[in-house]
Amino acid sequence: MTNRVLLVDDDSDFCRFAELTLRACGFDAESRPTAAQALEALGQADFDVVLVDVNLAGTSGLDLCGQLAQRWENLPVVVMTASGTMEVAVAAIRAGAYDFVTKPLDQAVLQVALERAVRHRSVNDEVGRLRRAVRDPSTFEEIVGASAAMRRVFDLIERAAEVDASVLITGESGTGKELVARALHRRSPRSGGPFIALSCAALPETLLESELFGYVKGAFTDARGSRSGLLAQASGGTLFLDEIGDMSAALQPKLLRALQERTVRPVGGADEIPFDARVIAATNRDLDSAVSSGGFRRDLFFRINVVGIHLPPLRARGEDVLLIAQALLKRHATLQGRPVPALSSAVARRFLSYSWPGNVRELANCIERGVALGRGPELTLDDLPETIREPASDLPSDAVAVSPLNLVSLEEVERGYVLRVLEAVGGNKTLAAKILGVDRKTLYRKLQNLDPPPAAAATVRPTSDDN
Repeated sequence: MTNRVLLVDDDSDFCRFAELTLRACGFDAESRPTAAQALEALGQADFDVVLVDVNLAGTSGLDLCGQLAQRWENLPVVVMTASGTMEVAVAAIRAGAYDFVTKPLDQAVLQVALERAVRHRSVNDEVGRLRRAVRDPSTFEEIVGASAAMRRVFDLIERAAEVDASVLITGESGTGKELVARALHRRSPRSGGPFIALSCAALPETLLESELFGYVKGAFTDARGSRSGLLAQASGGTLFLDEIGDMSAALQPKLLRALQERTVRPVGGADEIPFDARVIAATNRDLDSAVSSGGFRRDLFFRINVVGIHLPPLRARGEDVLLIAQALLKRHATLQGRPVPALSSAVARRFLSYSWPGNVRELANCIERGVALGRGPELTLDDLPETIREPASDLPSDAVAVSPLNLVSLEEVERGYVLRVLEAVGGNKTLAAKILGVDRKTLYRKLQNLDPPPAAAATVRPTSDDN
């Protein structure tokens, strides 16, 4: 992948020449004439290195260098100047620059400086990943997971946190959308600002409007004073709008205008108030379908869905359910002042085969109950809620053909159970065989004997274990 360079210089002729030089060196280059425009570009896209001139109109290159060092500590900055004095070089390094080059640019020198800067960033990023892995290889912020699906989510969180674009988090209820929003905030340049969460489904339309935009004294009967809205209160930080799919049609265009103009007009007010908050939205609804049916504005959907993060349901995360269960056991046992119980093999199998319609929230409720009621060193099936211990059916809807007498053959039951376990572990046949208590050859034979081959088997993703 071509490395991206942001060139900051107010000399347009020099920028055209420098962009050609950078492309000749193998870099993808963009230029901006001012520090403010450079900061805006960095908030909207990812760059590998910044090349900035010392003498900029307005904010100096050294001042910009200091701002970049504070907001993007792993982003290397190379400073350019026509005066290659030691004083300027020292000032640049003190401001946070990684390296220093002189004008007129020497292509070979520039290429070496930028390649070193890119390698420096790559090393720092890798060190950060290794440190996190040493702390807990299965935990990202407060989110537990080691499945391929969650590793993709973690990678997207890391990349999205660096930019200031709006994010839409989707997923079933209970999958941990607010945890993702908080992780995005903590890893972003806005981490020092407030994080404010608001559920769009918890408030009626009029109250939600006043909460978002604020109101002035006398705007309605109980408005005995003025109050700023949450968009303004979240300035410098993040506003998390949960269940945005439940926002009324009347309020959607008002939110869209606020996000486009970056200003709000309080209820009953005449003046526009600027705000600087990043908006992260979440929903368990299918907004694509809502847009198609007219239930959600298309333009608002595009405005909030600059970066989309989808959280997979717990049933699609394989062994993550056991990792999360272990973490929850430790948490609730500590809160209740009790020894941390182990998961019995029967409970582990039940957790892996259960469909978890309530996702992580349902698992947390199950573990808390089990810790409170359990008496032995292990969590057993008797400690689980009845709905999980003896569910009505964990089988796929098409896995069982009911006979006229509502009887199901043993082969059909086995077929459904094998498919459900295989789906729960993400297609890992070795792990599925262990849970089923058979060897891999037996499992392969059972899969081959499924007639006709069900759709679920055809969509099972191979893992490195199955090669």
